[in-house]
Amino acid sequence: DEPRWFFRKSAIFSAGLRDMDAILGRDDRLIAKLEDAAAELDVSFAALVGTPVPAVIGTDFRALRRMGERRTGLPVLAVETKGTGYYDAGEEAAYDQLFRTFAAERFPVIPGTLGVLGATPLELSRVAADSLQEALTERHWKDVRCYGMGAGLEQIRRSSQAERNLVIAPAGLKAARYLQKTFGTPYGAAFPLLPEGLVHRAGELAGKRVLVIHQQVAANALRAALERAAPEVKIDVATWFLLEEPLKRAADFRLTDEGQFAGAVKKGRYDVVIGDETLRRALPDFSGEFWDFPHFAVSGRLVETA
Repeated sequence: DEPRWFFRKSAIFSAGLRDMDAILGRDDRLIAKLEDAAAELDVSFAALVGTPVPAVIGTDFRALRRMGERRTGLPVLAVETKGTGYYDAGEEAAYDQLFRTFAAERFPVIPGTLGVLGATPLELSRVAADSLQEALTERHWKDVRCYGMGAGLEQIRRSSQAERNLVIAPAGLKAARYLQKTFGTPYGAAFPLLPEGLVHRAGELAGKRVLVIHQQVAANALRAALERAAPEVKIDVATWFLLEEPLKRAADFRLTDEGQFAGAVKKGRYDVVIGDETLRRALPDFSGEFWDFPHFAVSGRLVETA
């Protein structure tokens, strides 16, 4: 599901354990495989990522992490995902573990440096952060560090150098709060890559009820842009994914399934729905307008490739 793997090899390995090995806690076999992989690759750390079986049997990830570090000599992250949640819950956990593990030292703040949290291809519908960095550079940031999309481990270690952090998706909020608590780095939430075509059509929305569906930060940003252009429009935000209370308005809501989605559109009497065009199929009785706002995590469509 990670689109960057379309263009280059990933460093993801399956544990490959038999069911009974996992159930009986044969952790030594997993760690031996981790040791073999670390010997074959030039890597700076390893990550153990949870799937449904370890979630069901209560695997002790902290013990696995300690065993892995002893055997490989590498820092090992334990990302205790369950394999049954949405992608952004896993992103949130991975960001949190990365910064808690590696962002421990305080460095002097470098004015003009911006850290970007939550930037992944699943959020941006792009496999590279070039356009995001350009947009932020045009806003007078001298050094834009997109953690996980261009910015590597050394920049994560030096994340305290950032004058400010920008959260472009809810998955980055937890890490931003950690960095604020640890280093005092302020943060805000914004999405600088809105489709220009949608904003230019804002004049068509006068007097209409609109529902915007995307990840929460992107949806909020589009709503704000449309409201600036057409102040009389009524816009609600919905998302299938994380819905953070500090970022929501009273009428915003989380989507749970196709039936609830269709019912919410009907009950809200929306004239325009803005979301990934894949969602249009869930609204066979909708007679209003549907505007496309691509989201790779929903449809697998990229706006930009490498």
